[in-house]
Amino acid sequence: MMDLIDSKYIGLVSARLQKFKRVKAGLYNFRCPICGDSQRYKNKARGYLYEMKSNTNFKCHNCGASMSLSNFLKKVDTTLQKKYAIEKFKEGFTGKSFPVNEPEFVFTEPAFKTSIILPLCSEVEVGRTYLEKRGLDASKFYFAEKFKTFANSYKETFASTASEESRIVIPLFYNRNLIGFQGRCIGPNKVKYITVMLDDKAPKIYGFDTIDKKLPVYVVEGPFDSSLLNNSVALCGADGDIRCLEGSDLVFVYDNEPRNREIVGRIGKCIERNERVVIWPKGIKEKDINDMMLSGINVRDVVESHTYSGLEAKVKFTEWKKV
Repeated sequence: MMDLIDSKYIGLVSARLQKFKRVKAGLYNFRCPICGDSQRYKNKARGYLYEMKSNTNFKCHNCGASMSLSNFLKKVDTTLQKKYAIEKFKEGFTGKSFPVNEPEFVFTEPAFKTSIILPLCSEVEVGRTYLEKRGLDASKFYFAEKFKTFANSYKETFASTASEESRIVIPLFYNRNLIGFQGRCIGPNKVKYITVMLDDKAPKIYGFDTIDKKLPVYVVEGPFDSSLLNNSVALCGADGDIRCLEGSDLVFVYDNEPRNREIVGRIGKCIERNERVVIWPKGIKEKDINDMMLSGINVRDVVESHTYSGLEAKVKFTEWKKV
């Protein structure tokens, strides 16, 4: 049983600890005040106060900080720590806290839903019409009449669902597990894509489970383009992680927009890293794979015949930028 003085001061300091909660007797969880915990995910809480052999200790599973309750209080509130030290002294505790072995926490991975519970776009007229006009397979995507409500049923994403909207839902699978999804607007909207990750550790990539890593893997800009080009994946956001594709023969395929500084910059970086990249020929005016396909261009042939690297890529890249 945790020492009563320790319990008292944990209660007193709890108001200063974000996301503080009692997990069970002798174990408390909160956002680490030492490192600030995850700056990206505000709900992450990886700081713990726990009882071990009649002592109370602190451990952060983000920054690795580990110390006694007394030293933890000193970091958070020196006045409170002095009062704590006096009370402990009166009870006969003196000197530094006894060193203890670090406990082993067994965390159960959160259970996610394994499938999208929505009608396929091929079953909904508005979704089917939108995709078929673009030459896309409507059976590969889903349709959410109320996207915010749908997203919140998988992961708390929107604070309010008062202003609902319809979106096409693009599932993201990694090693056969549903790790997230994207919502694509079907009308005028400032936010074209909304990405919801169910597993924050998984890479934001569409099409991973459909590729053969023994063949060249094409990395394109969007899921719709990826669905039109065999053995390709799409990065779902600027923070898409391609480390899961290490060892593969990657070919980067960016949109045909020589006036777009962001795209020009990305292609330039690929060439600097000596990556293989597609440089579109001058005769093509369409901006992306979907538009090219709709205009009757054999995209696969163009991609395979206009993939470059090294010095040749630099020359072709310079010519393309002048278009």
